[in-house]
Amino acid sequence: MKDKTIDYVLKTTWLAVTKMYNEEASKFDTTMATGFALLSIDPEKGTPSTAMGPKMGMEATSLSRTLKAMEARGLIERRPNPEDGRGVLIFLTDFGKEKRAYSREKVLIFNEAIRKNVTEEQLTHFYEVAEKINNMISNKNIYNQKENSL
Repeated sequence: MKDKTIDYVLKTTWLAVTKMYNEEASKFDTTMATGFALLSIDPEKGTPSTAMGPKMGMEATSLSRTLKAMEARGLIERRPNPEDGRGVLIFLTDFGKEKRAYSREKVLIFNEAIRKNVTEEQLTHFYEVAEKINNMISNKNIYNQKENSL
């Protein structure tokens, strides 16, 4: 494991998680992206469409395709935002709420399986390292502006 870079381990682990979730989702003719979107929508108040991309870490075009597919399947409906006439709120349909509950169950099963096989100390360190990496990237502490201008 020593010869593998940190980014390699992050990427291959995330790809394995994605593959696992997509295999599970395919049993129900859906995708991980759809499940993730379902979990990102407030089941009672709805969620502004503009808030979903940053919340999910998805580009607008990918999110737009996902939302169109979800709407076509009857999982969501779009309604005008009463507080912002230009905005749209995404609401779950009853079918969408049902599928959201299923997606939530699958995420909880994954989390429980990891917690059974990893100590609390290891998990704490994992979260600390992930937070540190995210903060370093957000604060542009890895590649500073001077290096980028060369």
